[in-house]
Amino acid sequence: MTDSPSPDSPSTALTPPDSGRYGADLFEPEHPREAERIDAGALVYDPFTTGRLRELGVGPGLRCLEVGAGTGTVARWLLEEAGVDEVVALDRDTSALAGLADARLRIVTADLTDEDLRPGTFDLIHARFVLMHLPERRRLLSRLAGWLNPGGWLVLGDAVEVPGTPDLPSAYRRTMDAMWQALRTTIGTDTSTVPAYPHFLREEGLRHVAAEMFVPPLVAGSPLALFWSQTWSRMRPALEDTGRVDAAVIDEALAYLASPRLAELGPGLMTAWGQRP
Repeated sequence: MTDSPSPDSPSTALTPPDSGRYGADLFEPEHPREAERIDAGALVYDPFTTGRLRELGVGPGLRCLEVGAGTGTVARWLLEEAGVDEVVALDRDTSALAGLADARLRIVTADLTDEDLRPGTFDLIHARFVLMHLPERRRLLSRLAGWLNPGGWLVLGDAVEVPGTPDLPSAYRRTMDAMWQALRTTIGTDTSTVPAYPHFLREEGLRHVAAEMFVPPLVAGSPLALFWSQTWSRMRPALEDTGRVDAAVIDEALAYLASPRLAELGPGLMTAWGQRP
């Protein structure tokens, strides 16, 4: 039996009722380096994601929904590598998808939480690092499952934090903990239910449910180090507002990300999937 997280742990605090939104109160898409930040993350996680999609048999003949399409890296893979018949790329801001030109691509600028949204039904629905940032994520998971065709797959990926060592409170760990608290306070991010995704998929009547965890190596100068560096730099005021870190601690953490001394285990990506009978 493992110890329960502390009451003020980033994974257990309640979502504030007046939380803002991703892309509005943090990580605005119009920021000149936002696409670079997203693409740095995609370089790390796309090979894992696309490998899982390939294992599930994603390929020609399928109609796919990419939720939170971002800069379109997964949508592009579905079209160019997997050769699916159609991709609907859904996001609240789709300006970064302007460069994607394919007759099989339909771009939908909309909010997943919009009750009037009716994108159709699909053979594959994929969402990565989306539900964790949205309110009523359990209801949204049910909504996504309801858009599956018979035999269709729902594939969900979100972050799972790997706890640090209590007796080694490094600037990196303090800043990472401050980030989770700031995300929760500012935009309502909540990763506490991510490990329960397989159970939720079962509750939706899906079969062949499974899940896996990917924890990418954190190496100085890598795309992942760049992603965290840009994320923390953009969040500086919110990080300091938590009271967990000050400017000096953040500076130390950022320098550490670029140092050959870097030796940390970062957050993981848990991916869960299930198939509509």
